[in-house]
Amino acid sequence: MKFFVDTADVAEIADLAAAGLVDGVTTNPSLVHRAGRNMLEVVAEIAAAVAGPVSAEVVATDAEGMLREADVLRAIAPNVCIKVPLTAEGLKACRRLSGEGTKVNVTLCFSAVQALLAARAGASFVSPFVGRHDDVGFDGMALIRDIRRIYNNYGFGTEILVASVRHPVHVLDAALIGADVATVPPAVLRQLLRHPLTDRGLEAFLADWAKTGQTIG
Repeated sequence: MKFFVDTADVAEIADLAAAGLVDGVTTNPSLVHRAGRNMLEVVAEIAAAVAGPVSAEVVATDAEGMLREADVLRAIAPNVCIKVPLTAEGLKACRRLSGEGTKVNVTLCFSAVQALLAARAGASFVSPFVGRHDDVGFDGMALIRDIRRIYNNYGFGTEILVASVRHPVHVLDAALIGADVATVPPAVLRQLLRHPLTDRGLEAFLADWAKTGQTIG
C-alpha cells in the first residue's frame, strides 16, 4: 500500500519524504487555510518536493468552472493531480480531464455506488472518507471492503485512496483489505513508526553499548 501525506505543510512533507514515507500528497482547501499561505505557491513547492501525485482541489461547483481551475492547477507541475468532488458536475469534469490524460482524484466518497460511478468516469483515485463515515454511525472499513470487491469484480484501474484516516488501526485495516493508498496526516504517519517495545529495546541496546566504553568511527 502506498502512503500519501495529507497536509499542506511543506516542512512536514520534506521531513517525512526524507524517511521514504511519502509516495504522494493530498491537499484540500481546509488544509491550505490552516497553512495560511497562497494555494498555488504551496502546491508548487509540494510538487517540487515529491515525485508522486500531488492532489490539488478545485473549488468551483460547475464542470466548466472546475475545468478552468484545473487548467491553472495542472500547469503548476506535471505531477499535480486534480481533485474534484463526487457530484454529477465533478464526474463530468473527471471524464474530460481523464480523457486528456490528467490524473483525477474524486473526493468526498461515502458509498460504494459513488465509487463505482467515479471509476466509470475514469478517476485515477477515489477517496472514501472512513473517519467521517465512522463519525455518523457507519463502518468506514466496510465501505472500503465493498469498493475493493466491486473494483475487483470489474477490473477497474481506479485506485482506492483511503482518506479521513484518524489512527493507525485505520491504516492497518485498509492494508488488510487491499486498499491501494492511504492518505495520512503527519501525526498519524509518525504513530505508525512507534511501538513501546522498539523504544525499550533501543534503550537497552544503548545502555549496554555505553558500558562497553567503545565508539564507532
